[in-house]
Amino acid sequence: MKLRPYQQESRVAVENEWDKGIKRTLLVLPTGCGKTIVFSKVIEDRVKLGERVLVLAHRGELLDQAADKLAKSTGLKCATEKAEQTSIGSWFRVVVGSVQTLMREKRLNRFSDDFFDTIIIDEAHHCISEGYQRVLQYFEQAHVLGVTATPDRGDMKDLGAYFESLAYEYTLPKAIKEGYLSPIKALTIPLKLDITSVGQQSGDFKTSDLGTALDPYLEQIAAEMWKVAKDRKIVVFLPLVKTSQKFTELLNQVGFKAAEVNGESQDRAEILQDFQDGKYNVLCNSMLLTEGWDCPSVDCIVVLRPTKVRGLYSQMVGRGTRLFPGKNELLLLDFLWLTERHELCHPAHLIAQSDEVAQAMTKNIEEAGAPVDLEAAEKQAAEDVVAQREEALAKQLAEMKRRKRKLVDPLQFEMSIQAEDLSSYVPSFGHELEPPTDKQKKTLEKLGIFPDEVDNAGKASLLLDRLDKRKSAGLTTPKQIRFLEGRGFQHVGTWPFDGARKIIDRIAASGWHTPSDINPAEYKPEG
Repeated sequence: MKLRPYQQESRVAVENEWDKGIKRTLLVLPTGCGKTIVFSKVIEDRVKLGERVLVLAHRGELLDQAADKLAKSTGLKCATEKAEQTSIGSWFRVVVGSVQTLMREKRLNRFSDDFFDTIIIDEAHHCISEGYQRVLQYFEQAHVLGVTATPDRGDMKDLGAYFESLAYEYTLPKAIKEGYLSPIKALTIPLKLDITSVGQQSGDFKTSDLGTALDPYLEQIAAEMWKVAKDRKIVVFLPLVKTSQKFTELLNQVGFKAAEVNGESQDRAEILQDFQDGKYNVLCNSMLLTEGWDCPSVDCIVVLRPTKVRGLYSQMVGRGTRLFPGKNELLLLDFLWLTERHELCHPAHLIAQSDEVAQAMTKNIEEAGAPVDLEAAEKQAAEDVVAQREEALAKQLAEMKRRKRKLVDPLQFEMSIQAEDLSSYVPSFGHELEPPTDKQKKTLEKLGIFPDEVDNAGKASLLLDRLDKRKSAGLTTPKQIRFLEGRGFQHVGTWPFDGARKIIDRIAASGWHTPSDINPAEYKPEG
């Protein structure tokens, strides 16, 4: 099976981390981008080296999916460690194992602690739990790869306590741009749903309270859905089974062909197949279908289970991001959730690189009154945020001029070179959260960056890497940026080094005055 370019890159990146001596690394691929195929190929590589591999997951469907993809993409068969099934005595070099089974002491003790050379964790955002950690600590000598679809590194602070690095990240916007996932359009439904009374539990909203809070609005929601999505294939996520069942009845009364599935459904497989085949056009569930189920023809997602957890939100939306013939985009219905808290996930959080941009996007989408393409909304919001930052930066630069600082403030450097990834950087791993080292600070100062404004070692490392790449590419230095922008020239960070040097030489030749025939605000360097 030929891998897509990003899949091959991620496969190589993971193995490079292990070769460097990093034992526990992460791979981030959006839902629908073939993470199982990638880790199957990684497994194939390890087996060729004579290793034994364990694939660890928390649900039977994920284990079955992993075994199936492994066989289809590599020809490798595997043994199973789950309930009464055991891999002991099997000659297969790959084992798919249920964490609920392997976490038991009796079960673990059947294996020597060096039995597995490599462990793959599917849906790695679960691995901080006690059960996973018991298994991972038992086989602590093994290399570990965690695979997750979590959309941004801000969600990985907890994962950073266990994993040592992020080997590779393929973002949702990139996957959409390169044609591997469906474009997403968001539509805010103008219904004000009051959830201010909903309590908190384990860092998210209490599902029992959410069900009660939603009840009064279900009829209106069904009617609004009919207006905007009656011809679509829809999956609806709700907080409780009873809410899901009630909403299914209301949708059928409105005119939809709706079905409901939950953990107790005896005919679940039949209902899912009927939905796939078009017998139903709406499928309601209480968080059952967030992982391990795919139906590429789904072209509308309705999240009636508001959450603060981006990983969970991404999993729900991910049920509709796959490509399908005749499918132009995924319609994502959002609501005006009234809450005292601001951490609620919205469509913007799927692709925005910072909370600042996400807030601007959410406001723009709410005011649009029609479906808005997320990529276009992100671009507009990012431009708005940059404009606001530049205004703030102008004030900061004026203050800097008064202080006559010889070094460039990191924010000025980031804005000048238009590096959103630097200005919105969030450290994730333990070593990144540490303060910058003395060596990093001295090098930054030598290169013209004011080091006291750099908060952590991760940011310092990114800045030094960017400065090195800019030098190789022949772009302006921080000192050139500070000098020229201090005189009113714009975005000097995007200029070539030689172009900046020439205008500085002209200013020097004019007695350090800007020549009268040059307007700094409009000046563009030659070449």
